[in-house]
Amino acid sequence: MARIEPLPPGDVPDDVRAALKGWLRADATDVPAPLDTLVRHPELARSFLGFNRHLLFESTLPPRTRELLILRTAAICGSSFERVQHEVIGRREGIDDATIARTLEGPGAPGWTDEDAVLVHATDELLTNWTISDAIWDELAVALDDRQLMDLVFTVGSYAMLAMAFNAFGVVPGEPPL
Repeated sequence: MARIEPLPPGDVPDDVRAALKGWLRADATDVPAPLDTLVRHPELARSFLGFNRHLLFESTLPPRTRELLILRTAAICGSSFERVQHEVIGRREGIDDATIARTLEGPGAPGWTDEDAVLVHATDELLTNWTISDAIWDELAVALDDRQLMDLVFTVGSYAMLAMAFNAFGVVPGEPPL
């Protein structure tokens, strides 16, 4: 049940339309979930979505890598909304169903490639220790440059924050996914 009621369907107020610039079609009459909840605070939505746009569309990480990080973050944080959304996006980015399922189990699950296992391990460390151990950092740094390492940390952190917000606000997966 929603704790913060989403914006009702119908006319989109000007301040909401401004907050969602680049996220909403010009002719849209409804705001899709979860944006319909975020825009209950248009200034916050505009600021956060500017940052989130970088993570989704301008990150230095390959899209498949980004989606693995988000799927594992959603699993750890118990975010059904993020799981549903990013399972769809992950499949679009080439992640098969077995790998998606494996993100629920963690880095020790059988079947990971070495590269994917270290990404999942880094996500687990960030969300339990609030840092990445030297050993995992060194493994990541073999394949990722400094900007990619920064995008990795901010992706996990941002999606953990989104999971927390969506869980607290009562945002549930919509049909169809965004």
